[in-house]
Amino acid sequence: MAVLVSGGGTNLQALLDALRDSPVARIDRVVSNRADAAALARAGRATVRTIVLANPDDPAEIVAAVGHARLVVLAGYLKRIPAAAVARLKWRVINIHPALLPAFGGPGMYGLRVHEAVLASGAARSGATVHYVDEEYDRGPIIAQWPVPVRRDDTPATLAARVLEVEHRLLPLVVEELARRGVPPEPVKLSFEEKGIHD
Repeated sequence: MAVLVSGGGTNLQALLDALRDSPVARIDRVVSNRADAAALARAGRATVRTIVLANPDDPAEIVAAVGHARLVVLAGYLKRIPAAAVARLKWRVINIHPALLPAFGGPGMYGLRVHEAVLASGAARSGATVHYVDEEYDRGPIIAQWPVPVRRDDTPATLAARVLEVEHRLLPLVVEELARRGVPPEPVKLSFEEKGIHD
């Protein structure tokens, strides 16, 4: 697979750790829109090839950068994938989002902004969502979700930490299951209730 990153790369690290001995999935390359992304150093320490995009808005460059990867994982990648690239990579690109989509997604909804919006709404639950990528931010079909409770004393930072913990567990589960199924050519919906994901 190819993993696209923009920042620190904690979800990339979760994938590197979880897939170290996986018989079905491996990270072939890590692609970033930022040369200074700390995630690139994580990839380097794991001896995974890294690529920095010259123009992340160029569909041809995106497609070339991911190469022959059967699966493309957006793990904290903050740029929109151009529509022409989405069309070329149909049902092969997935993203992890720190909320229970379709709520609290869309343009500008990333990082602490998501958790601030959840708390301001009074929602009782938040969580993580893995979904397919389409032409719009956070609107593709949902693959799997993992809810967490919102506590009365939560701050954006404490809620973010609780959601990030489940992101690090959910994303590798989804990646391995999609790889086990041969990266299906059409959307699938997964449930991991037997693994204790739904509380």
